[in-house]
Amino acid sequence: MALIKFKPTTPTRRYGNVSDFAEITTDRPYKPLTYIKKGTGGRNNHGHITSRRIGGGHKRRVRIVDFTRNRIGLPANVLTVEYDPNRSARIALVQYGDGVKSYILCPDGLKVGEQIVSGPEAEVKVGNHLPLEKIPEGTMIHNIELQPGRGGKLVRAAGVVAQILAKENNMAHVKLPSGEVRLIPAKSYATVGQCSNIDNEGIVLGKAGRSRWLGKRPVSRGVARNPVDHPLGGGEGKSKGGNHPQSPTGVKSKGFKTRKRYKLSNKYIVKDRRK
Repeated sequence: MALIKFKPTTPTRRYGNVSDFAEITTDRPYKPLTYIKKGTGGRNNHGHITSRRIGGGHKRRVRIVDFTRNRIGLPANVLTVEYDPNRSARIALVQYGDGVKSYILCPDGLKVGEQIVSGPEAEVKVGNHLPLEKIPEGTMIHNIELQPGRGGKLVRAAGVVAQILAKENNMAHVKLPSGEVRLIPAKSYATVGQCSNIDNEGIVLGKAGRSRWLGKRPVSRGVARNPVDHPLGGGEGKSKGGNHPQSPTGVKSKGFKTRKRYKLSNKYIVKDRRK
């Protein structure tokens, strides 16, 4: 995996780059495990825009990824490593011994032809899916369940990785990519290894058009608007607006805490990521 730089034939080519997709083994998804993704344009079921600056973009098919991997003890062979337009990490198509095919998050280093397995008796190697209680301390993991049997919820983006620090009282201390140390039930499953597509963080879009391909529309700055449209709007020439940075609805954007003060899951945080 590497990034391809282009010759600066145009201003947009000068800084933009793209993945070389060297690890991808096919350019077509397995159709039975996909469906067409419908765009919302940021609108809810009433037609009101609830998420701004969304719309357009390339047509996509959603890949049905198995984050649970609950076919315990049944070995699976890796058939392909594929690109998924709906996430930053790569996915792998695997086939179990009974012929069932499934998409999984592809760990870094997993190759076509390798065999992986889920379950408490599985070997601790890249791609295998085990309970935290069976994974040694210090092991790098991803696709972590918050509750046993609910499927992986944490550490699923490109290149991210978590680490098991300790275990006590049926709970595991897991250090997340943000630096937060969190208690997770030892019965919860996780996949061994680091998430694929490590070079994703170095990608530079290079031009506004590539953002539009991703379905991201332009942003008009608040201070460039009129007072009727934004709290920071108006003023003769350039002005700061007189208020702290905020959204058109008045929600503060810098330092304003949005997490509930007494959230139930606070008791599972051993070390806060902000400290």
